[in-house]
Amino acid sequence: MPEPNDRLRHAREQRESPHVPGEPMSRQELADLVNAWIHEHLGRVACLTANYVGKLERGLVSWPNSDYRAALRHILKARTDGDLGFHRPRRQAPVGVSVSGVDRKAFLRTALGTALTIPLTNLLTSVEAAALPAVVGEQDIQEIRTIASVFATWDHTYGGSLVREAVNAQLRQSVALLEKARCPARLHDDLYAAVGFLGHAAGFMAFDAYAHDDARRMFRLALACAEEAGDWHLRAKVMSSMARQAIWCGDPDTGLTLVEMALVRSDKLTPAERAMLLSARARALAKLGRHQDTLTTVGLADEAFTRIRPNEEAPWMRYYDAAQHAGDTGHALFDLSIRSRSPDEAARRLAAAVAGHAPAYVRSRAISGIKLATLTMATGDPDEAAAIGAHAVRDAGAIRSRRAADDLRELHRTAVPHQRRGSVAELRHSIKEAIQA
Repeated sequence: MPEPNDRLRHAREQRESPHVPGEPMSRQELADLVNAWIHEHLGRVACLTANYVGKLERGLVSWPNSDYRAALRHILKARTDGDLGFHRPRRQAPVGVSVSGVDRKAFLRTALGTALTIPLTNLLTSVEAAALPAVVGEQDIQEIRTIASVFATWDHTYGGSLVREAVNAQLRQSVALLEKARCPARLHDDLYAAVGFLGHAAGFMAFDAYAHDDARRMFRLALACAEEAGDWHLRAKVMSSMARQAIWCGDPDTGLTLVEMALVRSDKLTPAERAMLLSARARALAKLGRHQDTLTTVGLADEAFTRIRPNEEAPWMRYYDAAQHAGDTGHALFDLSIRSRSPDEAARRLAAAVAGHAPAYVRSRAISGIKLATLTMATGDPDEAAAIGAHAVRDAGAIRSRRAADDLRELHRTAVPHQRRGSVAELRHSIKEAIQA
């Protein structure tokens, strides 16, 4: 039997809960802090859960990975891994077997039969799905929230194409909880809101990857969950994303309708949610050519933004900071600026977005940078546009986003009249390479 890791448990219980003064830190709170520390300091996405912390404390896992160990040492104020009770598992060679000088492939082929002679995907065809709990508990709901947060963060940083299969599998598993597991009445709303949060993350990844039908289905699922939970805040976020997808797909009228539906009871929404929806409304109005209505709505969005209190916002709204607001409203003004040849205000906002986006939001920074370069190429100095575009192309190279790739194509086309300039020719070449990659 494994020995309990009392050092780790004691170190956790010595730390005060960040949410409940006077109480020891819970396993889930420790997991959340570890995930946040790894993302902030190491630039990687982690998915530590309360269940895994429990395995560490029970001694079922004695040597977590280096990222987890570094974060736990920092958060629990430990000098060494040993101070937290961690130790490397002892390696024992199989009795009577020596692998020195043995052809490893031949050895594995002998040990596993024909496993290595068939396609690797065939090995997974009969993998069992994870067992569902008979009764949904608070920990199950918190794990869904954590998974949704991790995937949403990944989407912002790397784009939606790389891990769609993983988020889809998690979403199917979570929906199965709604259908097959018994949920206490007191947890009903929380469960539906958590699954809706995950559904939105999956939907936006699909949108970014141009899997538009998948995105629409997932957004509808998320909206149904928000309605079932009576969660006006999640409802606003989902309908905002549905509107953005409709506008992107060339249907600003539907986008405007969705935004107006989300704003019907704006008194129930936070300032950030109102600013987000008004920015989407401005985008739709700009696409419809309603110049003055666009400017008025941008002003209303700015006013709502000044009232934001970040601590009062839901987890899925934490991204909506000054840089995001500047980018969203700058995108709305982009269309007006191209038509009127008056780029100053749109350029100012897009430049503020590029300067303000943290590394975790590299996709947003890339898309705003591409739009700023396109606007400058169309209305200003081509050499300045090429310099801006070069930075945006580097950002875009770190992500997999069909939306960003299409914006790069637009910049490539806009640069055609100036392609004889050396800096512009170099930019167009780098865009072509980035899109092919």
